[in-house]
Amino acid sequence: MWLPVLLTPPVAWVAYAWGAHLFTLGCAWRGPRSGRRLALTFDDGPDPDFTPRVLDLLGREGVRGTFFLVGERAARAPGVVRAIAAAGHEIGNHTWSHTNLWTCGPRRTESEIRRSHQTLADLSGRAPALFRPPWGAVNAAMFPALRRVGARCVFWSIQPEGLRPIDARTQAARVVRRAHPGAIVDLHDAEGTSRAPERLLAALPPMLAGLRERGFRFSTVSELLAP
Repeated sequence: MWLPVLLTPPVAWVAYAWGAHLFTLGCAWRGPRSGRRLALTFDDGPDPDFTPRVLDLLGREGVRGTFFLVGERAARAPGVVRAIAAAGHEIGNHTWSHTNLWTCGPRRTESEIRRSHQTLADLSGRAPALFRPPWGAVNAAMFPALRRVGARCVFWSIQPEGLRPIDARTQAARVVRRAHPGAIVDLHDAEGTSRAPERLLAALPPMLAGLRERGFRFSTVSELLAP
């Protein structure tokens, strides 16, 4: 009697999308608690105007980070992707079109991951080892697709701005206040939320200064997670 209920579309979707979030317990949310290292990550780029300005700022500060790039945007700004890699930053996969994976079936999920993975590998010269799903939304097809391309799923432990705009001063203060050993900080160098990269550029200098005052050092996500 229960089998037809389990196969109804709403129940199947809940299992495929929401139920898959149980598996995120095995994903990376933070690094080791020892030491005072953390990783700054940048989502939704590359933006042809703002990402180079973020790179310049990080370069002046001697900070390396991890950029989770959207494949479609990377294909339109190949020079920016190469500049990210040349500056010693890490590149991760953020899907091909920044689509919510809750809305994607298995075939579309595979395409979103694999197409971006290959594009970023071609442009940067190195296959991305990390993946972050847009908005943190996963589905059951995502995990086997990531295994097939050899990428690890990474979320975050600090996110100063999500879907709602947060002013730069508040963002910087939140990150500095909430910083902890092994933190993975989720920032945005391209628009998802309106004018997010402008706020990021204003937030980064006081954020970096405040974190250094608290004794934190910066690394890429892969360095942070390395055994």
